[in-house]
Amino acid sequence: MKDKLWVLLCMIIVFGLGAGTMYFIGNKYLNKPEKTTKEIVEKRDVTITDNTGISEAVDKVYNTVVMIKTYRNGRIYGSGSGVIYKIDDKFGYIMTNYHVVDESTSIKVRFYNEEELDGKVMGGDKWLDIAIVRVDKKDYLKKAEIGSSDKLKMGDTVFAVGTPVGEEYYNTITRGIVSGIDRKVTLSVETKEDWVMKAIQVDAAINPGNSGGPLFNASGEVVGINSVKLIDSKIEGMGFSIKIEDAMEYATTFENGKEIERPLLGIRLVNTSNYDYGVEVISIEKNSGAEKSDLKAGDIIIKIGKEKIINQAYLKYVLYSYKVGDKIEVTYLRGGKEQKTEVTLTKNNG
Repeated sequence: MKDKLWVLLCMIIVFGLGAGTMYFIGNKYLNKPEKTTKEIVEKRDVTITDNTGISEAVDKVYNTVVMIKTYRNGRIYGSGSGVIYKIDDKFGYIMTNYHVVDESTSIKVRFYNEEELDGKVMGGDKWLDIAIVRVDKKDYLKKAEIGSSDKLKMGDTVFAVGTPVGEEYYNTITRGIVSGIDRKVTLSVETKEDWVMKAIQVDAAINPGNSGGPLFNASGEVVGINSVKLIDSKIEGMGFSIKIEDAMEYATTFENGKEIERPLLGIRLVNTSNYDYGVEVISIEKNSGAEKSDLKAGDIIIKIGKEKIINQAYLKYVLYSYKVGDKIEVTYLRGGKEQKTEVTLTKNNG
């Protein structure tokens, strides 16, 4: 009997100790209120900041963007946008698209303070779609900071500043992300689909009048010049900007009224219908680099260097990445067999 009482007493003690321990644990861990976000942040020494806005960057650059009004024979012809990228002792220099100022007989430039100045087109290039406009220096001119498109990553925040539609929407801000890098967009410059532009793809709204305006990164640095957008009832948010490095490479050339010296391959060609890609040589021009090569009429050019030639537009795009005097390797098909030859590029006087 005593043994049974002793066992019962031990069980009561063990149960009591267990219950007490569980109560202690539950009270300390399970029933304790959760730490606030502030306590956790302070504990881990972390600072939370709101980096979703771009208002500071916009304030930094807003006065560097201008509206360009083009006139033909005294009448308003069109409008676009531009950005001040350089100011010297006498002038301010504005970068815009070539197609904005092409065929205009005079230009007016409107600034953030509603002042207007006469602008002079110093030079430009229709293939690059960049032109330089010069205005007299004024105290209110402010230049933008040039950044680097090479540092852009997919998904980075970017924003465009420009005057879409008309003057009532002067310097509209549109924000988006980098949707693609080094996109190759086929455009019509002289004939249908005759040029390929390497560009930054963005989903920020790019509307008529935004052409020539700057594309900024989240720090307020110019990373591109807005040029085109895809227009179709089934397409939304596909705009393209010329990389700022490509535009700035020839800025000084245009400032001095000079043109880009384009290389000449020296052939007449058409897009081939016998293959999925490539261009067919129709004839060889006299006194050209091609005349001194192995190329003949009927050959199908499929590569220049390591670049695949899809059609005439791609051939011109690849060709214009070289300079006069460069020697290039041309891969072609003759009778279905792949062959190679070397061509020295000459000056294109056309």
